[in-house]
Amino acid sequence: MSKRLVEDFTPNNYQIYLDINRQSKMIKGVTTITGHANTTEIAVNQKFLQVDRVQVSDQDVPFSVDDDNEIIKITLPATGEVVVKITYQAKLTDTMMGIYPSYYEVNGESKELIGTQFETTAARQAFPCVDEPAAKATFDLAIKFDEQPGETIIANMPEERCEDGVHYFKRTVKMSTYLIAFAFGDMQKKLTETKSGVKIGVFATKAHQAKELDFALEIAKRAIEFYEDFYQTPYPLEHSWQLALPDFSAGAMENWGLVTYREAYLLLDPDNTTLDNKQLVATVITHELAHQWFGDLVTMNWWDDLWLNESFANMMEYLSVDAIHPEWKIWEMFQTSEVPMALQRDATDGVQPVHVNVESPAEIDSIFDGAIVYAKGSRMLVMVRSLLGDDALRKGLKKYFTAHQYGNAKGDDLWDALGEASGMQIGEIMHSWLNQPGYPVVSANVIDGHLKLHQQQFFIGQGQDQGRLWKIPLNANYDAAPQIMDQADLDLGDYQELRANNGQPFRLNVGNNSHFIVKYDETLLNDILDHGELDNIAQLQLLQDLRLLAEGREISYATLVPLLQRFSNSHSAIVNAALYQIANSLKKFVIPGTALEDNLRQLFDQISKQQVTRLGWQPEAGESNDDQLTRPYVLSASLYAKNSASLKAAHELFNSVDKLAELPASVRPAVLQNEAENYGTPELFDRMISAYQKTADPGLKKDLCFAVTKFTDPELLTKVVNEFENTKVIKPQDLRAWYRGVLANPAGQQLAWDWLRNEWDWLEATVGGDMEFATYITVTAGIFHTIDRLNEFKDFFTPKINTPGLTREINMDIRVITSRVDLVDNEKDSVNKVIESSIR
Repeated sequence: MSKRLVEDFTPNNYQIYLDINRQSKMIKGVTTITGHANTTEIAVNQKFLQVDRVQVSDQDVPFSVDDDNEIIKITLPATGEVVVKITYQAKLTDTMMGIYPSYYEVNGESKELIGTQFETTAARQAFPCVDEPAAKATFDLAIKFDEQPGETIIANMPEERCEDGVHYFKRTVKMSTYLIAFAFGDMQKKLTETKSGVKIGVFATKAHQAKELDFALEIAKRAIEFYEDFYQTPYPLEHSWQLALPDFSAGAMENWGLVTYREAYLLLDPDNTTLDNKQLVATVITHELAHQWFGDLVTMNWWDDLWLNESFANMMEYLSVDAIHPEWKIWEMFQTSEVPMALQRDATDGVQPVHVNVESPAEIDSIFDGAIVYAKGSRMLVMVRSLLGDDALRKGLKKYFTAHQYGNAKGDDLWDALGEASGMQIGEIMHSWLNQPGYPVVSANVIDGHLKLHQQQFFIGQGQDQGRLWKIPLNANYDAAPQIMDQADLDLGDYQELRANNGQPFRLNVGNNSHFIVKYDETLLNDILDHGELDNIAQLQLLQDLRLLAEGREISYATLVPLLQRFSNSHSAIVNAALYQIANSLKKFVIPGTALEDNLRQLFDQISKQQVTRLGWQPEAGESNDDQLTRPYVLSASLYAKNSASLKAAHELFNSVDKLAELPASVRPAVLQNEAENYGTPELFDRMISAYQKTADPGLKKDLCFAVTKFTDPELLTKVVNEFENTKVIKPQDLRAWYRGVLANPAGQQLAWDWLRNEWDWLEATVGGDMEFATYITVTAGIFHTIDRLNEFKDFFTPKINTPGLTREINMDIRVITSRVDLVDNEKDSVNKVIESSIR
């Protein structure tokens, strides 16, 4: 482990003065750090700062700037209590890191909103600091800027006073540098207050309608109230501001007291939005507000315990939304989003464990793997919650917050608190899950009349079995199975006897809360399919586990095809989510524009036709949540099937409105896609691009990106790719979605792939040093499935394999594409035969 700066110098307080000029894009800063020095040679972090002088007790002291290690080395006259004053200059960045402008338009006029993003290591781009999570201190912020009448400035704490154009904010509580935040510009706001007196606010630019702030305000208020009760620990600050930034690289950021969001994850039009968009926005807000305790009040000691922040917030977002809107059955969304994402990625050899050692800033950014640190980690905690129950969980969390508030903690501190509250050795169970990559497949077989279980690591693609074992909460429906399986093999006894005594088919992982998949032998699987009383989660789980087993070549992919028709008329949205994940995965086995693709389209028509007739193209008032969430799956399938009635219905809907924004949000993506794909003209293309640029509605923007990338005319797709670097049309924060859309379109794949390879240096300069950068590699690997593309991918990325922060991603994605190429190669004939026979 490399030495931490905080070992030599521990800051207690920062006096930060910033003079920010938007016209010159310059910052003049003075940072005064009071702290304790253990040695006369100390260092503080800086990045891209021009340091003019360093003083101690008003005397200049020697210093040197080391840009490679992002530090200022300072020689002090003596050890002990010290006050270090650093005068410097810096530029406003244009990378969505540090202090940066967001660009937007109101009535055709270009405007800027200045905001911040300091996680993971970008606070050092704004002010010199010991930029490590454990170096907690208090902060006194004073900001001057080229202020215009009517502008607003907000920060972590309330403003205390304004003198000579300088805004002084109240001293913060003790906190980590990466959670400092402020913003200023021409903003609108809506305010309310919680039962306990915490002020809640939602802030946005005036490009938005005022009503777009209402939903977030209500969710934020109720979430703070829920957490104060659940954690039995008051919210520690006076206010909780939620701010929508027009340019924002992450989804959202939990800055203490001033949470920042992409506009798409905070604002929505209550009169024309979808249920799943409401659910998405609600879970993002509740995730960030969970962090105000778990991450902000108690912070991980170092980035290797990032999961401690993120996994927990990821679980709590569902827990709180479930309390606020129980009718949404939000845990079902957990089963269709976090669960399959975690299971898919965690099956690739070389994946990081949830707890991972990191040192350099580039490494730190690379560990924000949504599928592992967020999704898998939250599954671990769901597993813990189901083992402990909510009473012990809450009791343990209260202990944890009391012991570590305003300080730092490690994973074991959490297990100790939960263990003490529950009397269970929870740490022992969890270490096997957090420190080991991957997860097990549990095989259930009837052998010589006995029901036997066997666990071993599950891989998709080539994997090196290292004999790993997990302590698996089996959640079986037969008492003969233990609560925890911690060995490789178990014999549960005589199967016929067990079956007779239990009166139902044998099942494992009931509720799908544990992070493993099950491979039943034919006897057991047929019993479940023919005699099982399967609830929606059980049906989803069956489809999901079988799809993964097929991806891992443990069963034939062809065996999945008959299941599609078996479950195709389910009214459950989550069953349809799993069903269409399988159906869409069949597309890789056919070449676009061939007779085999025509067969697959017919299969899609068969499985979707009845549901399209039942649900129709127009949402109805009062329809069930399941129907609202199922409609997009079946309409999309029907369009892929080229169902003439659907093509016509979508086209008529498109022609029935004057403005694209008037289309009902629940069918808008399908209607716009159909228009682009089947009625695409240069005029329509221009109309959609123009609407995309003009609208401030993030939902409509997303739908238009989805549609425009579906045009089939190569000339129009070339026009799209030519706009990739035009930030006035496509913001860098949105570029990945555009790139992926064109790449996934057979007519545009070559254009997008050529762009990525030719413009890699531009991309690195624009979004490099940001946790989104490596995901361009991930989305590319998610689409490629031919040997030619695999070879091109290797040729391009192998020379970049030693780039800090990209190594693991490149290695893993080569494995991901290789396994998909092998799968298609080996199974395409059998899959296509079954498709053909099932449409006769």
